[in-house]
Amino acid sequence: MSSDRARIRALLDTYGRTYADAAGIRLKDTPQPLYQLLVLSCLLSARIQADIAVAASRALSGAGLRTARRMKDATWQQRVDALGEGGYRRYDERTATQLGDGAELLLDTYGGDLRRMREAADGDTDRLRTLLREVPGLGPAGVDIFLREVQAVWTELAPYLDAKAVQGAERVGLPSAPDALVKAAGKTEPAVLAAALVRAALDKKGAAEIRGAG
Repeated sequence: MSSDRARIRALLDTYGRTYADAAGIRLKDTPQPLYQLLVLSCLLSARIQADIAVAASRALSGAGLRTARRMKDATWQQRVDALGEGGYRRYDERTATQLGDGAELLLDTYGGDLRRMREAADGDTDRLRTLLREVPGLGPAGVDIFLREVQAVWTELAPYLDAKAVQGAERVGLPSAPDALVKAAGKTEPAVLAAALVRAALDKKGAAEIRGAG
């Protein structure tokens, strides 16, 4: 167990930051930051570097597109321009369309408030995953990203450690069972732990160094 805790410390020292935090999203259980997280999850879903997706999220927020209403009311070109400012150029046109369609769906179905989607799922994580999949541009990977991050405020989901997080645990030499990971992580928030494990899964060299810390 001491080696697990040493690796956890090294893991958190290296990667202990959520993607929401990196994007400047002060996550709370209120409509605006929840929507910003959903957009970030959509951006991270594409085959593009995470830092570019984070920069694009910041650019969209900087352009005032922080709510479903603002996203829907923006022109397609305004969305394209904001994505381009963040360096999100490879998928900018398709993503601009998806963001507009997704905002319209959220407004029509949930009044732009993701807490209503949470209520509709009624504590059933599988049901919540199904509802999230209805959002244009949010595939299985994006759903996992959203759920990993939102567990910080939707605590009934915690600990949410998906296959990518487990892959990171295995890569750094930690146990793959969620309960064992949470125990080794002590008081670390599950969302922070999950993000750190995912970053480790994506960084073979850094993961190898952490593995040696034990």
